[in-house]
Amino acid sequence: MTTPALPFRLPDIGAFIPELTEISTALFKATGNHAIPRTTISLVHLRAGQLIHSTYQTIRHTDALRKAGESEERITAVATWRDAPSFFTAAERAALTLVEAVFTPAQDGGERVPDDLIAEVREHYDDRALATLTLVIAQFGFFLPIALITKPLVGVSPS
Repeated sequence: MTTPALPFRLPDIGAFIPELTEISTALFKATGNHAIPRTTISLVHLRAGQLIHSTYQTIRHTDALRKAGESEERITAVATWRDAPSFFTAAERAALTLVEAVFTPAQDGGERVPDDLIAEVREHYDDRALATLTLVIAQFGFFLPIALITKPLVGVSPS
């Protein structure tokens, strides 16, 4: 007899590790320091979710962008943002380039985030904003293993 499949692999990880809520709150507060727009953060997280093929992350950040009033055309264009430059500011395109570099192996086996990419990003972000953008990408990276291992579903409480 097989046990019924759960919509998640581990019920409420925060119940086992209550400090996770503190970490999550601190990261959200740190990235919400207004050095970069919340929309840019959601665009970066949406693109990261697409890159790792995470339905949960993609739906979650698509929903965040909708709630922020973003158009369906702009949200949809994130997947092919290089072909839709008119939908994104130069700063947003730099942020999307950076998140792609972090989450995509370099094709030539070289450095994922080369100096010329950082120079391009610095054209749009000062030191504080670049530090924040770095933390935004790291924030996604921190929660990535949790999402992959626990396999949460949007709208389904793990508790």
